[in-house]
Amino acid sequence: MSGFTKNIVSTDLAPEAVGTYSQGVEHAGVYYFSGQIGLDPKTMTMESDFQSQIDQIMKNIDGLLESQSLTREHIIKTSIFVTDLGNFDLVNKAYVAYFSEPYPARSCVQVPALPKGALVEIEVIAAKK
Repeated sequence: MSGFTKNIVSTDLAPEAVGTYSQGVEHAGVYYFSGQIGLDPKTMTMESDFQSQIDQIMKNIDGLLESQSLTREHIIKTSIFVTDLGNFDLVNKAYVAYFSEPYPARSCVQVPALPKGALVEIEVIAAKK
């Protein structure tokens, strides 16, 4: 793959990877960030309630973005994984609180389980303007 470059994102502004993956990868100005759960990057602990996890996830996402001189305005797509689709209204409230129109594209699916017992995980794709 001559000429193909991918740059690895690594920052202490978000939790370190808890598996065999990178915090993010950039290629051709597009940033693919790994899913974030509500782990505090300093303590690697997580609160047990859904809203606290969403709040920490957004701090983690902000850290990833900041490490690359990006902001939430650069996010073009989010993928949200929840262990209970009954929390969908809370996801919508968080979207309004953390994003402004025009909102990024989004998918939201229920999954049977998430790493470390998390209730929600969010991954984002961002692009330089």
